Amino acid sequence: MRDFTDEARRPEHAPGDHPKVPRERTGLLLANLGTPDGHDYWSMRRYLNEFLSDRRVIDYPRWKWQPLLQAIILTKRPFTSGAAYRSIWDTERNESPLLTITKDQTAAMAERMAARYGEDVVVDFCMRYGNPSTKAKVRQMVEAGCTRILFFPLYPHYAGATSATANDQFFRALMEEVRQPVARIVPPYFDEPAYIDALAASVERKYAELDHRPDILVCSYHGMPKRYLMQGDPYHCQCQKTTRLLRERLGWETTEIATTFQSVFGPEEWLKPYTVEEVARLARQGKKSIAVCAPAFSADCIETLEEINEEIRESFEHAGGERFTYIPCLNDDAAHMDALAGVVEANLAGWLD
Repeated sequence: MRDFTDEARRPEHAPGDHPKVPRERTGLLLANLGTPDGHDYWSMRRYLNEFLSDRRVIDYPRWKWQPLLQAIILTKRPFTSGAAYRSIWDTERNESPLLTITKDQTAAMAERMAARYGEDVVVDFCMRYGNPSTKAKVRQMVEAGCTRILFFPLYPHYAGATSATANDQFFRALMEEVRQPVARIVPPYFDEPAYIDALAASVERKYAELDHRPDILVCSYHGMPKRYLMQGDPYHCQCQKTTRLLRERLGWETTEIATTFQSVFGPEEWLKPYTVEEVARLARQGKKSIAVCAPAFSADCIETLEEINEEIRESFEHAGGERFTYIPCLNDDAAHMDALAGVVEANLAGWLD
């Protein structure tokens, strides 16, 4: 984010000891899940500790969960998760793909906001876990003169463990500000026509590149305990609607597309069908060629680049599958960024017109 301190001025008629005040602006803060600072043991342990200590992610009683987390999980999991991150790590930039892509998305959004609003909108990004932190970025925006902040969790679908916890952290950051900016939260955009169009276009492009047509497109969404659905979390229903809208936009039959859920963790039942099991079942049923996309992720990350393109691919091939195609997330694709910019403009209405 640009440094605006040189533009700060003392208010007219203010006494000489009055602090300088920056010109009022509106902040747009994009938020993603997060990334460890490195794939070494201690970087992974810090990241996993913050992530797995979040009550929105794991809601077991602390007296039961924390001893298990600290004494067992965090002594072993940093090694396995670190190896997974190492397999996708950008060694040249020394950062994860999620961080690189989020930076690119932020730059693309800043270009669109500058073209629409000039310098009235300050665009930046933060991570729920790891760096850059939500607290630090809110502080920077306030110092830059942002008296209003539009907070945008980059999740098409609402879930307590994604959108809600990102919002929680944003609200915590606001609690520490002497002069709180006015705040708005961008709602889920899982059924926005421009987002569905961008998603469909990415599928059509990938299919056009292939020398064969996959037997089925698997839309793999991040999973959650089924219990959360029963408690009222709308995530499952929103995912199902995205798949339906994508199918209708593509003009396909119901047999050509499926909804599954990945990243199961812990002993309880999660949303089904599980992607890793479903792709194996499809292979055994004779579906020798499949494509997989991940509509719930706005940017490629460990769950797509390592879990889908390695673990889930392996499950499909071991069950007899022959051709596995991964369709990348929308990332900083122009149509995707145009769709997100449209969502932003709609939510800035009344503040900036």
